[in-house]
Amino acid sequence: MAYNFVEELKWRGMIHDIMPDTEEMLQNEVVSGYIGFDPTADSLHIGSMVQIILLMHLQRSGHRPIALVGGATGMIGDPSGKSAERNLLTQDILDKNIAGVKSVISRFIDFEGGEEETRAKLVNNYDWMKDFSLIDFARDIGKHITVNYMMAKESVKKRVSGEGDGMSFTEFTYQLFQGYDYLHLYQNEGVKLQIGGSDQWGNITTGTELVRRVARGKAYALTTPLVTKTDGTKFGKTEGGNIWLDADKTSVYKFYQFWITATDDDAVNWIKIFTFLDKETCEALIEEHQKDPGYRVLQKRLAEEITTLVHGKEAFETAVEASGILFSKKVTPEQWGKMDQATLLEIFDGVPQVEIERDAIANGVDVVTFMNETTGFLSSNGEVRRALKENSLSVNKNKITEDKVITEEDVIAGNMILLQRGKKNYFLVVLK
Repeated sequence: MAYNFVEELKWRGMIHDIMPDTEEMLQNEVVSGYIGFDPTADSLHIGSMVQIILLMHLQRSGHRPIALVGGATGMIGDPSGKSAERNLLTQDILDKNIAGVKSVISRFIDFEGGEEETRAKLVNNYDWMKDFSLIDFARDIGKHITVNYMMAKESVKKRVSGEGDGMSFTEFTYQLFQGYDYLHLYQNEGVKLQIGGSDQWGNITTGTELVRRVARGKAYALTTPLVTKTDGTKFGKTEGGNIWLDADKTSVYKFYQFWITATDDDAVNWIKIFTFLDKETCEALIEEHQKDPGYRVLQKRLAEEITTLVHGKEAFETAVEASGILFSKKVTPEQWGKMDQATLLEIFDGVPQVEIERDAIANGVDVVTFMNETTGFLSSNGEVRRALKENSLSVNKNKITEDKVITEEDVIAGNMILLQRGKKNYFLVVLK
């Protein structure tokens, strides 16, 4: 084995519950283990990154990862951690979501290469559930699990006892469907381990119970703590919504900003969870950070590792450059040339802006007229001249003087000009 999977997760703080003998079993044989991904959207956000990283650890430790996309269970909706029933998805939406989820997972897990016994596999539980009749399922699977057993699960107890909107029969059967996934994979893929978040323990152990009762076999379970933020807000959420793993849903700049602005306490936890840095490196970074928190060494390394993992080194470097623009006293044309419109709009999110006709600068405009009459950035020509005397006016982060003429050469990202007075008073001109 490349390394001890359970031991690796322990020091990273990534184990919540684990069945007895799981670590010994993983040390003595090559094991197939799976994690399920719920296709509730056509991508995955950073909350799912924990599960993806777990599959990567599983493969790196010499075992065989299997990623299951819930094409069948996605039609029902997992009640775990929910106080109300989810809206059921149409087949068209579900198909789109499944394709999107598969695409994301495939960026991190190689399903083609490697030795056959440890080669990763991507499966969809719709493939084995689609031909199952209700009668067959009730007879062959339902009879092995009592209602008493199902009612004892935390996800069921909370809803049945009055928390939220109660529970429909559809959601009540979810744990049986997920349990059958485990049984099917045990019988057909040799899977002996299921991994999930701590809220999945009840569903996972229903699967181990089915393996025991139906296949007379032994299956194992391991769950991880749900990642939280120390300020009590939900991990992966911002005021702008989820932080997604696809750049067309969450820009690389915004993705990078989420990690670089992490609190000190969060960074201490996340450097171990979201990176593959070894224990000695993590401890050294934490120690260095504690000596000089102002340098934010933890946040910088965390942001570098996870942004590079998800989006690549080049995208990370562009995000760093974009982030630095806000604090730079001067920005070169080459630096502006690397910025696209979407990234610039996000960097200067909330900055006042105005649209003007592109023809307005076709023949060049003196800076006094441009700052006042053309754009309305400053209220009078006199105010512009006072600011120029104070040396407090900039165009595209570069200081200007009264002889400056605004031309097409000042346009950045195709159709923008950034004006600035002092350190924080920005104004964005958009050409149309």
